[in-house]
Amino acid sequence: MSQNLSTRLDENSIQGENFDSEALFRLAGALRARGYSFTTPTPATHALVNARPENAFAQDLRGVFGWSREFSPSILPREIWDLLRESRALSETENGFRALVRLSSLGDCVFWHSAYPTTASDAVFFGPDTYRFASALQEFFARRTRPVRRAIDIGCGAGPGAILCARNFADAQVFGADINNTALQFTRLNARINNTKIEARHSNLLNAFEGNFDLIVANPPYLVDASQRAYRHGGGPLGAGLSLQILETALGRLEKGGVLVLYTGAAMCDGHDPFWEECQKRLRDFSGRWNYREMDPDIFGEELETPAYNACDRIAAVVLEVEN
Repeated sequence: MSQNLSTRLDENSIQGENFDSEALFRLAGALRARGYSFTTPTPATHALVNARPENAFAQDLRGVFGWSREFSPSILPREIWDLLRESRALSETENGFRALVRLSSLGDCVFWHSAYPTTASDAVFFGPDTYRFASALQEFFARRTRPVRRAIDIGCGAGPGAILCARNFADAQVFGADINNTALQFTRLNARINNTKIEARHSNLLNAFEGNFDLIVANPPYLVDASQRAYRHGGGPLGAGLSLQILETALGRLEKGGVLVLYTGAAMCDGHDPFWEECQKRLRDFSGRWNYREMDPDIFGEELETPAYNACDRIAAVVLEVEN
């Protein structure tokens, strides 16, 4: 099963190296010093909350850098305003200004990523899937007893998977791989903000890397997206194409005792799990161990209204662990 993972960058989006990473690094520090924190909800929740009349304009830092609302410069401390302008992650609107990036919290870390709404083809997403992915990784970290010397996050996005690996395995060489240059810039920036060392490299799956890994993690796109945006569209049957590609690739690149931790979504149809059925075909001749579980039985329910999911009962968040 193959999928073209190349993506055309939208001319109207923030593209890699177009915003100033140094300014965003200092801006993150200034926001944290002021106690900034923001938990990013689903796009559907984001839209509902922002649609309330009282939320038409931002009134505080969370409104600007979390909720992505229009704002007047007068609500921002001068240092914050100056750094935002310097970052080039700012657009002028009919009624004021809008930040083109968001800053989300995950434990004691913060991550820059694309502002809401994430409509551009090179948008870098962060939301409830990220929190579930992080939870799956932390659960694995708590059970891992063997050392990790070499780890990689496939489709690293804003970098949470790679950064969590680096924080938990301080002696490991950790990589982030993505086809999206904007994602790679965010990963490098977020690694610096969170005081971790990551090498982020442009790569279609593991094509740009040699050798095997003790740990491969991934939180790939898994939906059927009509616009085929890279951060949402999984391709293949019911959006499972990229997740299956990652499984196939990882099976040949794990060290002895190495583990793949794959967090993804699976569309359930008439009580069956077609994704897991496809995974079992690929694992049939594999001599290692694996474990598959549902982490959340019902996510992105609004997708069931689209034609691609007409025959589906629900979409579940699932975790597949494979040990060589």
